[in-house]
Amino acid sequence: MIFQPTPLDGAYVIVPEPVSDNRGFFARLYCGKTFADRGLNPHLDQISMSHNVRAGTVRGLHLQRPPVAECKLVRVTAGSIFDVIVDVRSGSATYGQWFGTELSAANRKMLYIPEGVAHGFQTLSADTDVTYHISAPYVPALADGILWNDPVLGIRWPSPEVTAISDRDAGLGLLADFEPVSC
Repeated sequence: MIFQPTPLDGAYVIVPEPVSDNRGFFARLYCGKTFADRGLNPHLDQISMSHNVRAGTVRGLHLQRPPVAECKLVRVTAGSIFDVIVDVRSGSATYGQWFGTELSAANRKMLYIPEGVAHGFQTLSADTDVTYHISAPYVPALADGILWNDPVLGIRWPSPEVTAISDRDAGLGLLADFEPVSC
């Protein structure tokens, strides 16, 4: 696995390194020891997925607060997304900054998202499946987030048209009113 640092501390784009032969290829997608050796949380407690019917669907920007803050390893198994993370960690040098990258079934890249970093995406194709490996169980009372199109963040989403978004996500607050996360 190749770990490509992002501008946000502790977040990485992870590129599998396939070993090919006449059958196709084999690639490691996760190794707890490799993650731990890099100082990343190797504990993955839950695996979830979302299926997104339409291109232009927006989910996020979500995170979970301590004491069950979560890191995520996100991968697309069908279709493609523009995946976005926003640093909301108290005292972070990159607080309020965002990073976005394309994840797709074709490029097989993953995104490692550390605790205290909000996550969201916009689908680039119809029938997109996203898999999340998460380090902590979901606790609804600690779920939080930031509005996906907060003008202060200035995220450059690939499509100005949002074809689907939940009422919850459409009603999230602005970064200016957000209490930073202490991790």
